[in-house]
Parts: sequence; structure tokens; C-alpha cells
Amino acid sequence: MREPLPNNWLKNSCGLPSTFIGTTKLAFIFSRCLPLVVLIALSPLAIAQNLKYAPEPIDNPLSGLVPYVSSGGHDQFPHSMEFRYFALSELMTGWRQYDWSRIEDTLKETGRRGNQLVMRVYLEYPGKGLSLPQFLADEGVNVVDWMSADGRCFTPDYNNKTLQKAMREFIAAFGKKYDDDPRVAFITAGMLGMWGEWHSHPREDLYPSKATQQIVMDAFAGAFKKTHILLRYPAGEKNSLYTANHDQRFGYHDDSFAWATLDTGKNEDAWYYMAALKNSGSHAMSRWETYAIGGEIRPELWSSIFTNNTHEKQQNFTECVRQTHATWLMDTGLFTSSNPPTADRVSRATPAVRLMGYELHVSKAELVDGNLSLTIENRGVAPFYYDWPIEVRYSAPNIRTQSLFPEWKLSEIMPGESTTWKVDLSTAVDLKVRMRIANPMPGGKPLRFANAEMNGQWLELNF
Repeated sequence: MREPLPNNWLKNSCGLPSTFIGTTKLAFIFSRCLPLVVLIALSPLAIAQNLKYAPEPIDNPLSGLVPYVSSGGHDQFPHSMEFRYFALSELMTGWRQYDWSRIEDTLKETGRRGNQLVMRVYLEYPGKGLSLPQFLADEGVNVVDWMSADGRCFTPDYNNKTLQKAMREFIAAFGKKYDDDPRVAFITAGMLGMWGEWHSHPREDLYPSKATQQIVMDAFAGAFKKTHILLRYPAGEKNSLYTANHDQRFGYHDDSFAWATLDTGKNEDAWYYMAALKNSGSHAMSRWETYAIGGEIRPELWSSIFTNNTHEKQQNFTECVRQTHATWLMDTGLFTSSNPPTADRVSRATPAVRLMGYELHVSKAELVDGNLSLTIENRGVAPFYYDWPIEVRYSAPNIRTQSLFPEWKLSEIMPGESTTWKVDLSTAVDLKVRMRIANPMPGGKPLRFANAEMNGQWLELNF
């Protein structure tokens, strides 16, 4: 038999005197007490924090300025990537015979500085002699020896079937070796034209056919599923020189950045990057949303960019970044050991470079009954293109430190937008949370949020 309730139970529960009890008063009592009981049962323990913005480091990975590996001024301006060319003759010594030692030695060198590599393979480079593998020359691939404004060129017959076969075979092996290698940041397609830059100006008669271009593009698309490949020139269906690439799985690199980037509206400037991009259609215009945009600051600007001595042909750097959504740019101007940049030049370059690529800010953290929600904003001009693993560590007085690896997608956080990440931590009492995005390359620079709450590579939160 159930024990009767004590006469003072309502006083204990609702703060009412026991003398208040009576049959005619029960309705009033429950109407007063029941909402309180429901409120206690349903109200979650919620803690919200608005986090403080702080500019991200300009050497955050996969973004910013990129010096040549051979540059002597690596300590002159912060960076997370380095660039190097490789001649095909250095890498391919025969059919199905490859020598990757030069790339591997380079990766060891860049890795010691915590940097990832951007690279390009070429078949001709003005002033550097024959870059065609000797076994292909021995098999009859013709080479045209001519003098360009940049030096003596040895241009192979790109439409030769033997060379086409060799390019297909090499690119397949190249992808098998380096696709999704965390030491490699991006690859510019190369292979065709002077410097592998997909032009032979002014000898357009030596430029490969659209069929040959398609062979190279198909080979890269088949060999590289993870590492981004960038093409030099956007092209639509009506382009007279380049095969259409507007709907292919490639990014672009503007190697005349801030010189021939913005659309001038002039017919003679139709090759400028933004003009070519617009003429290639909407697919090309939105390419930056899924594939990286890179390039090189035009060499004529190396000595004047980020100074008050602006070249007469220089276009507005900030506007070029905003329109192209550029993530990285090769530059020699800030990395020449014989002419180190002044403090004024570094101070001018810093905010300009910070505009490039992504900038991820955790603006709000909320904990509701052990469920953590984080609001992430992208203040940059481009997404972070690779979905690196994200680690969440948490601890509490009654819980030892544990790690979770939620399947959150960095690449989905678009510029000017925010997203919410959620994870169940199963505790909400005196909780300490740390989150990081670790660079998958051992020794590589970690991705750091644009937050004052950063401590080294960790975002730290206390609830």
C-alpha cells in the first residue's frame, strides 16, 4: 500500500504552507506548481559564447604568396608553400622508367621549412636547353630550335603520336605517385608550351592542336582525383586556340597577375584573365567555388608590387584578388635575398596577402546539455579546398581527455557565409574543449582560425 504524502509536501515543492491544502484549492495549487515542474524537467543547461575575431596568420597553409624553392629569402616574408619547375627529361628516362629523386629531394627541402610544394613539369623552357627526354628524340620526335625574346627554345612536336603516348604514360605515373600526397599543395598542368605555360608566343604555329590539349587534360583528370590541377587559360567552346575547359575538373592560374588580370573591355586585351574567364561562360566563372585559383604576380611588377612606386601598367591588386578569388600567387619580389623588402613594404604586403584565399573565424560556441555547436564564418575570398581532418578534444573533472574526429567539411564553408558544426560531447559540466585542423603533412604548418582564442594550433574553449 502506497504511503500518503506528507502534509507539507506542497510547501517543499511550491513554497506553499501546508495549511493551504484543501479539496477546493487543489486546482489552484496545480495550476501554480505544474508549470514550475515542467520548466525544471525541460529546461536544458545552455551556455553560449561569442568568440573574438583576430586576423589569421598570413602563413596559414595552402594560401598566400609562394616563392621559388631556390629563393634565398625564405625568412623575409611568411609563407606556407614553395614552387619549382621540373623538366620532363629529369623525370622520365624511358618507357615506364621514372626518376622521382629530384622531386623527392625538393619535398624534403620544403618539408624542413614546414612548407608544401606547388610544381609544374615542362617540355620546353627558354634558355635552358633541350627538355625533351632523349629517348623520345631518339625515336624521332622532332624539335624546332628557335630564338624567342626570353631565350633559345627547343619546341617539340606536341602533335607527334609518340610524344602524346609518352605524356599520357608519364601523367598516369605522376598521379599514381603524387595524387593526394600531403606534401604537395597544387600542381599546374604544364607539359605544353614555353615554361609549360600553354603558349608559344609568338610562334603560334608551334602550339599543340586542340586534340593534343585534350589528351593532356584527360590524362590529368584521370590521374589526379584529389590534388588540384590548375590550367593556365580559361576557354569556352568558341575559343579558337584552346580546347574547351570551362566545364572540366580544373582550377586556373593567372601568370600575369595584376598586369593582365582585370577585364579592360578592349579587344586587344581579350586574353586577360577575367576577360577570358567571362568569355568561357558561367561554369568557368564559378570554377573557384570548387577548384583553386592561383598564378604568379607578373615579373615586371616584382620590384614595385606592395610599394608606393606603382608601375604604370599595374592593376589594383586588391580588386584582382576579389574578382579572381585567388588563393595563392608565386612572387619573387618579396623573397630576393640580394634585395630584402623594407619594413614598409612588408607592412603593405601583409593586409593585401591576407585577403587571398580563406579566412575561417569561429564566431560562436554553444553548449546545450553536452551538445556542442560551433558557428564558422569564412571571411576570405575562397574556400579551403581540401577536407583536412578536424580534431575535437574535451575533458571535464569526471572525464579524462578524449578526442573526436567529426566528419565536418572545410570545403563547404563559402566566402561570406557561415555554417554550424555540431557534435555530442555527452557532458556539460566544467567542460574544456580544444579544436584543431592538423596539417596531414608531418611537420606542416597547421591551419589556424582567425580567433583570439587560438593557443598555438588549438582553439580553446571553456564552459
